[in-house]
Amino acid sequence: RDHWQTLLHTLQQAPSGTMRHRMRQVQREVLENGVTYNVYADPQGSDRPWKLDVLPLILPAREWAHIESAVIQRAQLMNRILLDVYGEQNLLSSGDLPASLIHGHAGFLRPCHGVAAQDGVALHHYAVDMARSPDGTWWAVGDRTQAPSGSGYALENRLVISRAFPELFRDLKIQRLAGFFAQMRDALSHWGDQVMRRCPYPGERSERPFTVLLTPGPYNETYYEQSYLARYLGYPLVQGNDLVVREGFVWLKTLSGLQRVHVIVRRVDDDYCDPLELRSESALGVTGLTEAARRGTVLITNNLGSNLPESGALLGFLPRLCELLLGQPLKMPSVATWWCGEPAALDYVIQAMDRLVFKPSVPQLRITPVFGEDLQGEAREEFVSRLRARPGDFVAQELVRLSQAPIWQSHERDASGSYPETGSLKASAMGLRVFACATPQGYVVMPGGLTRVAAGPDARVVSMQRGGASKDTWVIAQGDVPELTLLRTAASSADLVRGETRLASRTVENLFWFGRYAERCDNTARLLRVTFQGMLEAPPHERGADWATRMALCEMHGLLEPGEQPLSESTMEAGLLRAMHDTSVPGLAFNVDQLFRVAFNLRERVSSDNWRSLNRMHEDITSEAILLASQAPHTDAIGDAIGILDSAAVSLMTLSGFALDGMTRDMGWRFMSVGRRIERLQFVGSAIQHALSMPAQSPLEWLLELGDSIITYRSRYMARPQWMPVLDLMLLDEGNPRSVVFQMDGLLKNLQRISAAHGSCGHEPMERLLATLRGLDPGRDLGPGSESLLALMRNVHSLTYRLSENLNARFFSYSSSGADHEGQAHS
Repeated sequence: RDHWQTLLHTLQQAPSGTMRHRMRQVQREVLENGVTYNVYADPQGSDRPWKLDVLPLILPAREWAHIESAVIQRAQLMNRILLDVYGEQNLLSSGDLPASLIHGHAGFLRPCHGVAAQDGVALHHYAVDMARSPDGTWWAVGDRTQAPSGSGYALENRLVISRAFPELFRDLKIQRLAGFFAQMRDALSHWGDQVMRRCPYPGERSERPFTVLLTPGPYNETYYEQSYLARYLGYPLVQGNDLVVREGFVWLKTLSGLQRVHVIVRRVDDDYCDPLELRSESALGVTGLTEAARRGTVLITNNLGSNLPESGALLGFLPRLCELLLGQPLKMPSVATWWCGEPAALDYVIQAMDRLVFKPSVPQLRITPVFGEDLQGEAREEFVSRLRARPGDFVAQELVRLSQAPIWQSHERDASGSYPETGSLKASAMGLRVFACATPQGYVVMPGGLTRVAAGPDARVVSMQRGGASKDTWVIAQGDVPELTLLRTAASSADLVRGETRLASRTVENLFWFGRYAERCDNTARLLRVTFQGMLEAPPHERGADWATRMALCEMHGLLEPGEQPLSESTMEAGLLRAMHDTSVPGLAFNVDQLFRVAFNLRERVSSDNWRSLNRMHEDITSEAILLASQAPHTDAIGDAIGILDSAAVSLMTLSGFALDGMTRDMGWRFMSVGRRIERLQFVGSAIQHALSMPAQSPLEWLLELGDSIITYRSRYMARPQWMPVLDLMLLDEGNPRSVVFQMDGLLKNLQRISAAHGSCGHEPMERLLATLRGLDPGRDLGPGSESLLALMRNVHSLTYRLSENLNARFFSYSSSGADHEGQAHS
């Protein structure tokens, strides 16, 4: 077809190996960007990479114009059905919709009947799954009206594939996606402003409506997309326990109190949104949210109960309803569908079973599709009995043979184990999900969508959960393509924002622990490295008194099992290698894994560059350590381990650089810094405390290596390490970022800024301890065996532990009994 010729010409003219390079580029970007899709019961779980084919699906302008018009009409129709079913219910009274179909539907939420729809819009976001038959006809196979997913993945696909074919993307004049998201955001801002003005809270001073994106959490299959959209749209990503309803209003729990929420973009299923009125066992929702929706004090997208039109049982009624409600014929036919709850339909589908596929009538039933052509003998009779016993649970759809799209498939490895430079075009069954959003002027459609291809050319179901892949969708523009951006074109002085006043308590807690785990990873890597170096430097019988101290530190941090000393060399090596790779025991792999999980909860706040660095570190450390452990014992195991730890230290320093130079110094950053400093203080303090128990003549190079201070010491003293200058450098030196005084001073400065904004953090005892440390006399007080110095180090550990507990109680276990006239509340 004409619109494919330019792409085919590009593939034919490309030098050998170009497509292989493009495929690697696409796969690398997906991995480094951390694009994931959770396939339930998959061993990779939430770490399963998103599958993206390098070739886009190309749609010409004329074909797209028909799709766009049909999707707008379909969104309008679904919106009208929702308004009627949760309003006057004329369709049920007239019999145009069977009352048993609605009232027997698990998705019909009776507490939501009568909830008003602002400006007559109950369906703010809509998606339709479409399939194309071999003759080119597009069919609607399913509607997504509850919390449509996939638009964020479509945007990610666009960013990746447009970079793989930049000239082709430009020359074909492909329509941009940013304008769709800008219209979405502007529409929500418009309706949020109406909520704010129509239902003001007494004394509320908000100048702009506040919108949040409600997620089920990081274990949801599309959590990556939710965090990606939150970052792209500029909305805080919140979970149910971040929100609370007070006096009929919805509030976000923040550091400074409760912040009024005007709009909730929800990705939580209808009945899980409110444990009070909808599903009592839900831990994902917000108690009282239904009542807030009834009062109109918050706009929820989509209206609670909008799951209803997703029922396949409605598809057969849509042509008649479209004529009745819109006065138009349905522009895009649905796949022929029969609801088995009607006796005539049940008799027909049993007779025509070989040409049909049977699906649940409502999504809540979780019934796997059954293909009639697969049923023979007793299996067929058993299924017919199921149909007759519970006919209302099933719909039957005509089995449409899907048209196919080209995908690029690399050839298999050759005998040498390497990939050839070439690949080939293959065909795969294809489906398309198209997205629409409501605006005050009507529905608009994303110029593209999420194309999905099946796992094989003969697959009858196109599903990411069944091993399918995705494609970017290119819609050719009729004229020039305008440069679109999501950012506002102009800002006034009233728009200026300095600082972050809407930080959710959970977000701050995750930042705090991100700082702690980042530092804990660094500490663990350095301790493992100095221990391995000690094993290489001397055989067991020649190791000095410092060796027992290193072993004690390893036991204290869980890197070795506590036991009688000395351990055999093989037992020690095996234990330390395990601490490098095994995520089930305390050690490097465990801490890196925890850091990655905390960062995953902060996806909307982590920059792309920062995330790529973290993702690469996570992959490298875990894969290399596991490989090393699988090959041990061998003669070079310790040397290889030190090499891995060197790389880990570099990666962690890079991560620290992002925190120091790439993050705004808001309250979130301060809590992250507090977490890092608490962790470093505890680690350095415990190392000094253990070192002080060594004999006076013990070597101290390992302590300087552990504190990343060996180069500084050598450049200053050009002599073997001695107690007084070593302790001065690691304990009292105000210019050494690894010293106790430096860290304590930075910690207190952050705590003072936090206290000025939110009240005392209980850091006064630490101020007194810092004053005591600064008053030490190096010549008199800095030496091995000093009981007063040992007491000070123990005090460092106990005070930092107590401070961490205070911060948890003060900020992370936030609760409130009510809201004051400022629109906030305080615990």
